[in-house]
Amino acid sequence: MTKPRTGQADEKIDRQEFHLRFYGSFGHPDFDKVSDALAQVEEVAWRAYVDGKKPARTEKAGPGFADPDYDLSVEWREVRDRLLAAEAVQKNPATRSRVLLICGSDRNDGTCPGEMSKSYRMTGIAREVLEAGGIEVDVLDLSRLTNEYDLHIHPCKGCVSTAMPLCHWPCSCYPHHGLRQTNDWMGEIYEKWVAAHAVIMITPVYWYQSPSVLKLMIDRLVCADGGNPDPSSTHGKSAETAKELELAGWSYPKHLAGRAYGLVVHGDVAGIEGTRRALSDWLDWMGLIDAGSKAKLDRFIGYYESYAESHEVLDRDTAMQEEVRNVARAVAKAVGELRENRLSMPDAGLTPPRPK
Repeated sequence: MTKPRTGQADEKIDRQEFHLRFYGSFGHPDFDKVSDALAQVEEVAWRAYVDGKKPARTEKAGPGFADPDYDLSVEWREVRDRLLAAEAVQKNPATRSRVLLICGSDRNDGTCPGEMSKSYRMTGIAREVLEAGGIEVDVLDLSRLTNEYDLHIHPCKGCVSTAMPLCHWPCSCYPHHGLRQTNDWMGEIYEKWVAAHAVIMITPVYWYQSPSVLKLMIDRLVCADGGNPDPSSTHGKSAETAKELELAGWSYPKHLAGRAYGLVVHGDVAGIEGTRRALSDWLDWMGLIDAGSKAKLDRFIGYYESYAESHEVLDRDTAMQEEVRNVARAVAKAVGELRENRLSMPDAGLTPPRPK
């Protein structure tokens, strides 16, 4: 029951293929003048790859962990400590209310499209409403992935599908230095979610679904829903140990539950209702609380009209702009009631018979 099934992964690539992939990042002629230095770096990178070196530095986990002698990633611990600090501030009733605004579009004017997204404009509209109400706003513009140097949200590796305790909170799959899977943005993003009392997501529809930058973040948030806060309990990524832990009984802790949320989904032809429902279902599953029907908006902007004029269409659609403001107003009110313990949550005290 606990023995992992194996046989899918390929063997490591050979030295020549590694060489070609390594130099794929240094193809510009300007790098020719430092070819000797690059060759030295390549050799170090090759050894790290062959030896499977994942963390850069480790230290003993110490007191408070299931295995105090486990060699814990220093990078993981630093992220974990920031989350604990953010959580303490978030739970302090004396702090200002904080809303995380997420712009889920891939597009911005710093890359190939050459124009800002409509989602970003609506993020600004919501921000004005929230700040006017005295709420602290944190904007997460996921389009930064498309135009910032070497910034990544690496894909989820699906640890949870092997066993829930193998999925650590926060995620411990990255960085993986041997595979050059580094500069992962999720550590900062986890901190933003933990610090917030509410979240508003504003996103377009790409081919009936969420944009790729948004889906990357969503997948990597799986560790917030049942994830294991103690990597030493599974000796890192021991699949068999994790299976034993889950089968012995797992509590599936919801690390982000209790926050309020709102949604704005827009499109130009199709897919807005399905995307809005999918995002609502996901947030509900995570234990977040919707701020009412007016906080969950899906609208077309320029239905079957030209892409070239879509911003002008939004300029004219003052009703849509006001609906975005209503999403922010509803969330602001929900946050106030939530922090005063007045927000109605009729099912809050019920114990789910299927906690997964």
